[in-house]
Amino acid sequence: MPVPPADTADLLAQWLNGKKPTTTTATRPDHGSGLRFAFYGRTSTTRHQDRVSSQGWQRDMAEHLIAGHGQIVAAFFDTGTSRRIPWKQRPQATQLIASISAPERSVDAIVVGEYERAFAGTQFATLYTWCTRHGIQLWLPETGGPVDLANRDHRTLLSLLATQSQREVLRARHRVLAAMHNQAIQQGRYLGGRPPYGYQLVDAGPHPNPADARWGRRLQRLAPDPLTAPHVAWMFRQRLAGHSIASIARHLNERGVPCPSSADPDRNRHRTRGAWTLRTVAVILANPRYTGRQTWNRRATDPSGPASMPALSAKAAHPALVTELDFVAAQQVRAARPTTDGRVRRFALAGLIHCGVCDRRLDSHWNHGRATYRCRHGHTSTQRADQPRPKTIYIREDYLVEEISIRLGEEGNDGHVAPALDRPRHRRVAAALRDSGKIIVCDRAGWRLQEIDSS
Repeated sequence: MPVPPADTADLLAQWLNGKKPTTTTATRPDHGSGLRFAFYGRTSTTRHQDRVSSQGWQRDMAEHLIAGHGQIVAAFFDTGTSRRIPWKQRPQATQLIASISAPERSVDAIVVGEYERAFAGTQFATLYTWCTRHGIQLWLPETGGPVDLANRDHRTLLSLLATQSQREVLRARHRVLAAMHNQAIQQGRYLGGRPPYGYQLVDAGPHPNPADARWGRRLQRLAPDPLTAPHVAWMFRQRLAGHSIASIARHLNERGVPCPSSADPDRNRHRTRGAWTLRTVAVILANPRYTGRQTWNRRATDPSGPASMPALSAKAAHPALVTELDFVAAQQVRAARPTTDGRVRRFALAGLIHCGVCDRRLDSHWNHGRATYRCRHGHTSTQRADQPRPKTIYIREDYLVEEISIRLGEEGNDGHVAPALDRPRHRRVAAALRDSGKIIVCDRAGWRLQEIDSS
C-alpha cells in the first residue's frame, strides 16, 4: 500500500537521522500539553543578513531546547535592531512584553535561540526580574533550560555571557573600523554615503573580494558632475579672492544655481529644496574631498584608537576640483576683517538688546570705528537686498551705555563716577543689567528697560 506523501517526508527524516521507522503514520505533537512558549529572536541588519535564515536557525535552537517540555505558540523576531537597544524600545520585544502583561496571557515561558542575539549588558537581569514578577520562565540554550539565578552556576554563566556579548560588539566594531580606515588611507576607496555636491558616482570595477565579485558586486568612485562641479570650483575661486561666505551664497541664489537638495533630490529626501545657506557653502568649502583625496570618519568622536581617527587617502582617489594648495589657502581666509589698529573688538551688551519689532536679539555690528547693534528682522546676507522687510534698527553702544548709566544712577551730582565702580563703564552697565534681570528693548520709538520673562 503506497505511503501518503505527507508521511513520506517524516519517514525520510527518520531514516536520514538513523532512526528505524516504526509506523507509516507520523507522530504529531500534542499542542495541548506542556508549557506554552513565546520564541524571541533578533537580527542586526537587513542589508547584510538574511532574516529567514537567521530566524530559522535561532528557532531551531529554541525548538531543540524545549523538546518534550512544551510548544512554541507565538514568535517575535526583531529585524534591523541592535542588541544594545533596550527591549522596551524594540518593536517585537515590546509586543512580547505587552502580550505577557495582558490579563489573558497565552504563554508560560520565553525561549530564545542564543543569548547574544537577545541580550547585552544588564538587559537579561532586567528582563529576568520582570519575568519572575509575572510568573514567567526564561529559557536559554546556554543553561539547558529555565534560568535560575538562585543557582550559583547560572549566575556565573550569565555574567560570562554578558561579558562575552559586549566583547563581541566591541571586537566587531573595532575590526570594521580598522578595515574601513585602512581602505580609505591605502586604497582611497569610496565607502558609501551621499556623494559631495559637485561629484557623481561612477563604476570603479569589480569588487576586490573574489566571492563578492562573482556575485556581481562592483566598486564605485567619485567623478566630477558636469552640471554642479563648475559651481564648486567657482566657490573656491571666490573665497580665495577674499569674498565672504555670505556673499558667495547670495550670488548663488541670485544666479538661480540649484543647491544640493535641489540638484540631487533622491539622495537628499531629508532636506527641503530651498536656497543656498551660509552653512551649506561653509561645509562645501571645508570638505577636503574636493582635492581628489578620499576622506573617511572626519567627525570621529572616539579617539580611543587609530581606527577611530579621521582618515585621508595617501594619494588622489578621484579627479580634483581644487588644488590642495588652494584648498588650504581657502581655509585661512577670514570673513571678519582685522581692525586697523590691531585691537580686539568687544561688544559688552551682546545678547542684552532685543528688537521690539520682531523680538529677535540684535546682532553685534562694528560701524565707523565703534560698537553698534542692529536688527534686520530675519534678513540675511544670502538674500536679495530688494526683498520687502521692516527697516533695519541701528543703535550705538556708547549711546546706550551713557543713557543707562544715568538711568541706573551710577554718577553723582557732580558728574563723577562713584569710586567703588572702578570697572569700565560698559562692563558695569552690562553687569548691572544681568544682575537685575533686565534687557534692553529697541524699536522705532527708542529704547526701554524690561524685565526678563522667566516663563
